[in-house]
Amino acid sequence: MAKKPKDLRYHPPGAQAASLEAEVPGLAASPAEALAFSGASPWRLAVRRLRRNRLAVVSLTVFTLIVLVCLAAPLYSSQVAHRSPNSGNVTGKVERDGKQVDIVSPDGRPIGPALDNQYLLGADKNGRDVAVRLLYGGRNSLFVGIMSAIITTILAVMLGTLAGYFRGKTDLLVRGLFDILWSFPVLLLGIALGTALALGGLALGPITIEGDSLWIPTLIIGVVLIPYLGRPVRGEVMLLREKEFVESAVSQGMGPMRIMFREVMPNLATTIVVFSTLIVAENILFEGALSFLGAGVQPPNPSWGNLVADGVDRLTTAPHLTLVPGLMLALTVLSLNVFGDGVRDALDPRGIVRKAQ
Repeated sequence: MAKKPKDLRYHPPGAQAASLEAEVPGLAASPAEALAFSGASPWRLAVRRLRRNRLAVVSLTVFTLIVLVCLAAPLYSSQVAHRSPNSGNVTGKVERDGKQVDIVSPDGRPIGPALDNQYLLGADKNGRDVAVRLLYGGRNSLFVGIMSAIITTILAVMLGTLAGYFRGKTDLLVRGLFDILWSFPVLLLGIALGTALALGGLALGPITIEGDSLWIPTLIIGVVLIPYLGRPVRGEVMLLREKEFVESAVSQGMGPMRIMFREVMPNLATTIVVFSTLIVAENILFEGALSFLGAGVQPPNPSWGNLVADGVDRLTTAPHLTLVPGLMLALTVLSLNVFGDGVRDALDPRGIVRKAQ
């Protein structure tokens, strides 16, 4: 079969972008619209492509609503439920349909969900309002997931950039640290550290962190997942180091630190942005696993993970105790993962074309 001759005709500026947008459904309304954006920055084009990805926009909306609802936990607790997340009421009663009903029955069965202000999602075995604890648990899970992702990103970018740029002994040291962290199963390492630090706390010079603090699981998750981002950053920096713009900067007398901050790191922005959303989802799920096993957020502080664990022994009589926090955890992680995929596709439109072909 004869090869198709190469197209040597002149293409006006923006025609290539128009062709690309036309090949991928939903990325542009028309090639003419793509021409209008031919002079736009790559980041503006990426935002535009992301906005046209309806699934990613819906996922971001869902995650934003979850965050806002969880942030409103104190308002719901004080103005609607009139109960704190840790206040139990095992022997109390609540009025339903004109009758006084036990919050926790004599045989230990907690009251179920109902459409009223108090105990909207029922109570747990200690008579605590599940809806209030669900919202506060979401605050804690999101705090641990987001803050640990920030720690992971900062340390991974620093270590990966240093290793990839200097190479030699620096690379050997950083790569060895990554290998040590990943030589253990991540979950088992997190359980071991979480259990040890929950008992004795953590002392960092003049700073002492109590064992029941949210910063314990935050620091553990933030450190053990550094190689997840550090390895890709290291590999990309090693490639960028050989590029002409870095050689030009060296020839102009720029120092290593200035080159890394002004020339290399800006070119890592795409990788960092794509991985950051996925890291938050991974860390929230990791926190849920640690808390479920008793090595994450410590009771009485609620989190989605330990709320699921608290409801396991009542799965047949009160399944809502496990299903509701489990669904919230799954929905949060799923929305972040779908949005992360949308961000990746928006920043790499040619990858979408290759998959479509």
